[in-house]
Amino acid sequence: MNANVRPTALIAEDEPLLRDQMRDLLAAAWPELDIVAIAKHGVEAIDAFERHQPTVLFLDIQMPEASGLEVARRASGRSHVVFVTAYDQYAVAAFEQGALDYVMKPLTGARIATAVKRVKERLGAPPAVLEGLLENLSSVPARDRGYLRWINASLGDDVQLIMAEDVKYFQSDTKYTRVVASRREGLIRKSIKELAEGLDPSIFWRIHRSTIVNLNAVESVGRDLAGHVVLRIKERKEVLQVSQAYAHLFRQM
Repeated sequence: MNANVRPTALIAEDEPLLRDQMRDLLAAAWPELDIVAIAKHGVEAIDAFERHQPTVLFLDIQMPEASGLEVARRASGRSHVVFVTAYDQYAVAAFEQGALDYVMKPLTGARIATAVKRVKERLGAPPAVLEGLLENLSSVPARDRGYLRWINASLGDDVQLIMAEDVKYFQSDTKYTRVVASRREGLIRKSIKELAEGLDPSIFWRIHRSTIVNLNAVESVGRDLAGHVVLRIKERKEVLQVSQAYAHLFRQM
């Protein structure tokens, strides 16, 4: 790459606060980088890629409309790719192949700086052809991709990093999903369905179309006056109702 030409970047991330965080951390770690587009889902990222042809893409793997893997496939051999992921399996596979780089969530200045350093070292060489690696990553069964370990939840203008194991329950709330821990809570944009696909099913059970509970957080199982199964949660005052569709899960408890 010509040393006099400013490198350009595309950021693709479906969580608004994480998009802003990524932009700010990149600006601090790589002031010369020109961020030409920020996309909120995969299809938007593909359109922006074709329009701007950026030097490097920072792609969340799990996005609506089209995944980061699909965007990376379009960019293969044309741009350098950095995956942003909470899934260890993706990160390890990508790094060991040596074809692209990654940043593990939760995002920190140190992690972004490390990724920037590796990308800069690659700029003198043509972008890698990724088809083989992406095919391998796409074929990894969902259960082997690792489960969500961190939740990036917003509270006002702040982003809280909550370990998944510390979450008592998730509950949908209009356009958002509440993430409830012992003494704090926040909001995320992921749906209950998306969370159910990313959380460890041996620990997190769906108990209602709008609620997922951490079994380790259940203090007791009982019934209310109407006969519905209800859960009392450790260190919380509220009681969660189990819908009829999921009541059978608690018959032996």
